[in-house]
Amino acid sequence: NLISILNQNAPVAVMAIGMTLVIITAGIDLSVGSLMALAAVVSAVCIQEFLGAAQASGFSVVLAFLMAMLVCALCGVFAGVMITVFKVPPFVATLGLMMMARGAAYILAGSPRAVTIDAESIDFLYTTSILGIPSQIVIMVTLFVMAHLVMSHTSFGRYVYAVGGNKTAARLSGVPVVAVIIAVYAICGLSAGLAGVLDASHFEAGRPKAGELLELQVIAAVVVGGTSLMGGEGK
Repeated sequence: NLISILNQNAPVAVMAIGMTLVIITAGIDLSVGSLMALAAVVSAVCIQEFLGAAQASGFSVVLAFLMAMLVCALCGVFAGVMITVFKVPPFVATLGLMMMARGAAYILAGSPRAVTIDAESIDFLYTTSILGIPSQIVIMVTLFVMAHLVMSHTSFGRYVYAVGGNKTAARLSGVPVVAVIIAVYAICGLSAGLAGVLDASHFEAGRPKAGELLELQVIAAVVVGGTSLMGGEGK
């Protein structure tokens, strides 16, 4: 039962990693659920239209997944630029991105229905296991360990806490505040893209409706995990 619960909730946990960084900087990202759907649809469309559909190789599937994650990371960069350069509040900027990403997912899919993926190897992230542990859980745990090391033992991690604690003091101390904020939103977008890839592998389709209201679960997971919505605190 525990393995099953972890496997089903791995996408939420993966997105919570990126969201944790954003919330520590005293920001918020409402777009993660829509970016998850966009990544799933981009993966499906790339495989079906450009990478061979049923004849797509394992490499082609991985390439489509990487392209989808890159798209979401760029969306995160866009949100970060809007927040830092144009001074748009994070709530407003990511709310707009949420609507744009969801709309883009529906446009790419052509309808509210899921885009079925015919490639045989599409489900490898969901069906394979390592030492009896599903791959999704291994990915989730690996990312948690990496995030912990980054936040606890690197300059970037200290910068994130400094920005969340006091942006003015951080800037006067030489912290590249703008770059840090853009980076955390890019990482959050990348984590949402990975969640979308996991969703596509699970359902063997790109679902435009994937991740609906999931951003609330992700934010709740971060807050319940001990991260302050006021920023500057959390692990």
